[in-house]
Amino acid sequence: MPEKLKNNKLTNITALVLSIIIAEGAGILSAYLGMSNKENYESFIKPSFAPPDWVFGIVWPILYLLMAIAAYRIWRKGKGGVNTGKALTLYGIQLFLNFLWTIIFFRFRLIGLAFFELMLLLVFILLTTFEFFRIDKIAGILMIPYILWVSFAGVLNFTFWMLNNM
Repeated sequence: MPEKLKNNKLTNITALVLSIIIAEGAGILSAYLGMSNKENYESFIKPSFAPPDWVFGIVWPILYLLMAIAAYRIWRKGKGGVNTGKALTLYGIQLFLNFLWTIIFFRFRLIGLAFFELMLLLVFILLTTFEFFRIDKIAGILMIPYILWVSFAGVLNFTFWMLNNM
């Protein structure tokens, strides 16, 4: 195998692993910081359609993995000369907003603020997905489950807010 091809493959693998570590790491850290006060969440009045706690532990890691793969695909297109700066910047912003939401909602119990922050997050997810689709259709498709889940989370967050008067 030629040295340049070998180095390129190693770079791609490293970038994919790094993308996964960043996305999953953001999720793990926000869950740790947000849920370190788990009794806060357990004291909420929950809507009847709220999934059991264990569902979140399955869904979120899958969504972070899909996001990471999508971001990696966009990064690779950038290596091919495509301008990916806007798409990856939007991705970083939405990942940061995702990180903040968990802390606002769970740790600080600011359910109303969390709802508005989640709406902002959803806007940035949609913008990110639009840019991803423009650059790489598969990357855009990988973001669709995330849009659906965060939309559901918005309904859930709003209902929590109404039920708990916060």
